[in-house]
Amino acid sequence: MQEKLNQFKRNQVWELVNGLSNHPIIGTKWIFRNKLDKHGILIRNKARLVVK
Repeated sequence: MQEKLNQFKRNQVWELVNGLSNHPIIGTKWIFRNKLDKHGILIRNKARLVVK
């Protein structure tokens, strides 16, 4: 998860700003998935940040 956040910062994907009082804040959540090979052995873990 920290690696993904570092990628966002490196690629300048977003900028953290103060919230406005008349606009709703968009919620986010992390989705985790384990990638398996054809024998069912764990290859890697994937994480994705998505909007609720």
